[in-house]
Amino acid sequence: MRSTAASAHRGLTQQQIRHWRRRALLALRYIILIVLALLFVFPIAWSFINSIKLPAEAMAVPPTYLPSQIALENYVELTTYGKIGVAQHVYNSAVVALITVAGSIVLSTLGGYGFARFNFPGKNFLFILVLSTLMIPFQSILIPLFVMIVQVDLHNTLFGLALVYITFQLPFGIFLMRNSFLAVPLEIEESALLDGCSSLSLLYRLMLRLVLPGVVTVAIYAFINSWNEFLAALIFMTDQDNFTLPVFLTTIRYGIWGEVDWGALQAGVIVSIIPSLGIFLLLQRYYMDGLMGGAVKN
Repeated sequence: MRSTAASAHRGLTQQQIRHWRRRALLALRYIILIVLALLFVFPIAWSFINSIKLPAEAMAVPPTYLPSQIALENYVELTTYGKIGVAQHVYNSAVVALITVAGSIVLSTLGGYGFARFNFPGKNFLFILVLSTLMIPFQSILIPLFVMIVQVDLHNTLFGLALVYITFQLPFGIFLMRNSFLAVPLEIEESALLDGCSSLSLLYRLMLRLVLPGVVTVAIYAFINSWNEFLAALIFMTDQDNFTLPVFLTTIRYGIWGEVDWGALQAGVIVSIIPSLGIFLLLQRYYMDGLMGGAVKN
């Protein structure tokens, strides 16, 4: 009896040890995640704190950690900076981003569907050729693209800049959408074809619902990349009225010596973050859903 009780006691102790070990590992995991989250959030928090400081405090050296009072002068300055203020540049970025998103979704969906479901000569070679463009730095092809855009008279236009961004997005978009369509069982498509659906009708009425997470992912990447892109916008745009928001932020200066107006610049950073953050929060449910999980729900 004593040996049975002792063994039970030892077993219970080992179970408790495993339980506390799991809790310790879980706590360590949460601590690591919290630390990483703070590291990512700190730059945004620091920009926001500087954006609500008085202009003199934002320009102070060494910087003050907290504002003496909450002020919105930096945001007001953005609305009147330059000839047209920040609103026009936000509009320019929004137009370019929306055109890029629409073009990337349409072309990536059609291209991915063609590579996933149709057989034609050289299909594998063409797909590898598309993927190979991912290895080419986009900076190396800006000059040929600039020459082409000038020849078709789209230089210094928002539509021309959007076409450049669509070119950058297509390899990743086609790759993602091809994998999304391949993950859909062929039986679903065959049953729709037997019911009389054409290829385009099948794509529009059924397949787009099944690959919605992939479409949303392409849209999010296209929007964020086009909204934040700087180099191509700087090269293809020479008229200040057509500058996108990232290019406009580099022009913010203060005083006769051209010093950077840190308060207004940090306010512009916060303004540029809001659309990307809002779109991701609105679409994260589709972005995080599994492909077939979303198909079953629809």
